[in-house]
Amino acid sequence: MKIVEYETKYLESVKDLLVELEEYIVSIDEDHLDRVHSDYREKMTELDLKEVNDNDGKCYLALDNDKVIGLIIGIIKKFDEYDYLDYKCPKEGEITELIVSKDARSKGVGNLLIKKMEEYFKSVNCEYILVDVFAYNKNAINFYDKEGYHNRMHTVIKKIGD
Repeated sequence: MKIVEYETKYLESVKDLLVELEEYIVSIDEDHLDRVHSDYREKMTELDLKEVNDNDGKCYLALDNDKVIGLIIGIIKKFDEYDYLDYKCPKEGEITELIVSKDARSKGVGNLLIKKMEEYFKSVNCEYILVDVFAYNKNAINFYDKEGYHNRMHTVIKKIGD
């Protein structure tokens, strides 16, 4: 297995992984708010790759015999003038996607991908790394805990209508 930077020849595999993750998220969403829109496969990939390009980011892929089995996307978080009113705004990297194909899980792929992204963030002098994790994704929460990440914010939700 090896970790490489994204190349367009892997575009279809990236789309497949993004759909695989979203289908999983839909299956564990106890609020039933997530969905896989018919345009998701094309538009989400386009959006993620644009975000990488616009925010000094990186997309790394885990390959096993030239087959994509995982990906990680990270960007450099940008702040505006209002953020500085109540936050020190250290240089932060943000992991926006981390996906390991279901057939490759529990084999160290996620660990290799996160270490690669952490190396990139360190190389551009980031002080912190942020990750939003879906609250119902217990596997991901446990993974990040083991990697030394901790909660800083807690989002709550309450349904008020039928």
